[in-house]
Parts: sequence; structure tokens; C-alpha cells
Amino acid sequence: MFELDTIVSLCKRRGFIFQSSEIYGGMQGAYDYGPLGVELKNNLKRLWWQHNVYERDDMEGIDAAIIMHRLVWKYSGHEEQFIDPMIDCKVCKGRFRADKLEEAVCLKHPNKRPGECEGVFTEPRSFNMMFKTQVGPVEDAESFAYLRPETAQGIFVNFRNVLDSTNRKLPFGIAQTGKAFRIEITPRNFLFRVREFEQMEIEYFVRPGDDEEEHDRWIQDHLKWWTDEIGLKPENLKLYEHPKEKLSHYSKRTVDVLYNFPTLGYDELEGIANRTDFDLGSHSRDQGSLGLTARVIENSQSNEKLTYFDHVTNKHIIPFVIEPSAGVDRGFLAAICAAYDEEALENGETRVVLRLPPRLAPIKVAVLPLKKNAPEIVATAKEIKNLLQSSGEMRAVYDDTAGIGKLYRRQDEVGTPWCVTVDFQTLTDRTVTLRDRDTMQQERLAIDDLLAVIRARLLA
Repeated sequence: MFELDTIVSLCKRRGFIFQSSEIYGGMQGAYDYGPLGVELKNNLKRLWWQHNVYERDDMEGIDAAIIMHRLVWKYSGHEEQFIDPMIDCKVCKGRFRADKLEEAVCLKHPNKRPGECEGVFTEPRSFNMMFKTQVGPVEDAESFAYLRPETAQGIFVNFRNVLDSTNRKLPFGIAQTGKAFRIEITPRNFLFRVREFEQMEIEYFVRPGDDEEEHDRWIQDHLKWWTDEIGLKPENLKLYEHPKEKLSHYSKRTVDVLYNFPTLGYDELEGIANRTDFDLGSHSRDQGSLGLTARVIENSQSNEKLTYFDHVTNKHIIPFVIEPSAGVDRGFLAAICAAYDEEALENGETRVVLRLPPRLAPIKVAVLPLKKNAPEIVATAKEIKNLLQSSGEMRAVYDDTAGIGKLYRRQDEVGTPWCVTVDFQTLTDRTVTLRDRDTMQQERLAIDDLLAVIRARLLA
């Protein structure tokens, strides 16, 4: 079993991830996605959107604003509930979450946890994790807002807009991917806990009484998606049921999909919650007339009832909500960890290969000239690369910066499923060698057939 540091090294070396603001010493809890990273990240989101929006008949998508009215966060409960207990060590001057000391490291003794050394702690105090920002030209009590700490509320406050513009019937969902921001006290573990991250989130609206069955259905659906589409091994996934006493203020039931990350062990990949009627009820006026089951903050400032007219009962109801919420960054990390492999070859060398599912791979095809100083071979290789990429179906690259063996190894290490080699035979019969990443087997194909063959294998 390899360590997380192996993945971190690969990500920087091959252009997946860079430390944000690295030339100035870096910024803790912030990362930049490099050329390969942005492709993998976009592919992950694309596959999620394909599965949850395009392949269903009951889903719409939105892209809500990152900066929202502060009253959204008042009535969602975030101003009072979105807090962590924070403590300071008087000896090492470190700042830690009081409830996560087992995951932290002493600043003076990196081989010890806080509390295992001679540290002396302050009393825990509450710390709100939302980023404040000024939205007006004058700094006063009314000129600030929050960067969203989750994407969900942008969906809830747009419930009526989506419902009226699409005429959807229950059950239906609204999907969104986008940035969220949290002031993590102790960012740590590479991409796992950061201050700026991206979510893939659904709010699925159902009739009260149908919520428990729908909740179970979404749990099983998304557990299967992580294995079938992203390539995570079932034995490295498990479900975690939140104890009732530890549920979030909005939750009736929450089940996490956990992944066995190297070094870190099992931790959250996706949370799937039954949020009842809490959120739509919280953002509605005249709450007393709605028959809410959830306890909400009395709302005198909303100008809308976020209800649904049920033609079955001829009554306005507040739907219950099932929420699958996954982190893009954690999904990215899990995908690379699951794909990473070190293979011993017959010649005694070790081949590093990322066995990413082809549709997830950043680069689908690398086109390689056998001789970079042969103008006709180079021209034909670039022609093939342009042919493949101009199809709009895949990212293709041309590379002539090393010998063919090193080029193969480089592409194996970044997860490229296929390499196309252009040689002298190509110039006579318009055929090329197509090499498979996983088996290293090679076959001869006509250039005219290449796109169709790769397209078919991508869809397989």
C-alpha cells in the first residue's frame, strides 16, 4: 500500500496540482489545478452531470451566485450553527479544532498529536467558518455578505423560480456544481480539507412520506456511480450512518459514502442527507400556515412561500428534500488514488501507471512520432493529433520530447489510455500503431479508422 505523499508528488511532478501562490511561500488550504488536473476535474464533473442530469427525466440544473444576501445564511441557520470549536496551544502557538485533535499535528513536535506533548490549551471557543466580504462602498453593519459555505442554499432560494419556469412535478431535482468557501481552522491532508473547494450537489424534492424510500434509492445509486464510472473499488467504499445525536440541525437522517484514502483511512467522499422540509420552510413567509415538521427560525423577511401545489391532494405543501452532496476535490483525490499502480516489468523496471477509466482520463490519446527529425513523420503525427482533437470528443496531445519508450512511460503515468505511434510504415500505407495503456498491447490501424475505434472504446 502506497502513502498519500506518493500521490502528492505525482500530482505536482506531472502537472495535476500546484500549491497556490507557491512563489510567495504558498497559501495554506488553497491549491491550483494544473494542465492535467483541470482536465481530470472537468471530466469528473462532466460524468457526474451526465449521470444525474442528462440521463434522468426529473432533473434541472442551475448555477447560483457565490455571493448571496446575508439573510439567506441567517435563515438557513448558518450564522448560528455553522461553527467549529477552536482552541489555541499556549506552547507551540498552534490553532486547532477541539473536536479533531486526533487528526492534528503539534507544531513543535510533528511526530505527536496536540495534547501528547507539553502543550497547554485555551478553553474552546466557537468559530464561525463563513467568509465575510464587503459588498458596499462604505464599511458598516449593512455592507457585508458571505461567500457561500455550500451550494445548497442557492438551489433552495431558487426553488420557486425553477418550478415556475419549468412546470416540474414532484418528485424532481435541481443539480449544481460550484465553488464553496470555509475558514478551516487547520487545513490539512492535501486536497482533503481546504478553504476553497468545489461541490457537486443535488436537492431532490419529494412528497412528505416518500422521503425515506427516495433517500435509500439515492444512497445506492451514488454508491454504484463511484464504482462504475469513477473506478473506485467496492472494497474501499463503505457507508456510515450518522448517529441521531450528531445529525446536523436540518437532518432527519444522513449517510456518508466513505473511501479508504491512503494514509488517511476511511473518510467522507459524499454525504447523502434527508433534509426534510427544513430549508424550504426556513426561507418561506407565513410559516405557521405550512404545517412544517422541522423546527425553523421564524422568518418575517422573506417575500415568498416556497410551496408546491400538489394536484393529488389539491393543497400547497412543502416538499421534503434528499441531498446528495459530493466534494469535487475529494472525488478527484479518490480517483487518482484508486487508479495509481506500480507494476514490475520483466526487465526489472517499475512502471507507474494511472489506470483511470478512459472517460475520466485527462488526455485520451497521445500521438508520438517515432523520429522527431523526420519532417514527414512529424507532419503526419500533428495531422492525426489535430484530427482527433478537432472531433470535440477528446483531449489529444502531440509529444516528441523523448524516445518512444520514455514517451510511453510518461503517458502511462498520467493515465492516457492510448498512444498512437507514427513511423516510416505510416508514410507508405497510412497505418499507425495503437498502444493500450493497461495491457501495453499494440495493434496496427488505418488512420481513417482511428477516430471511430477510439470513439467506440470511450463509449464501451
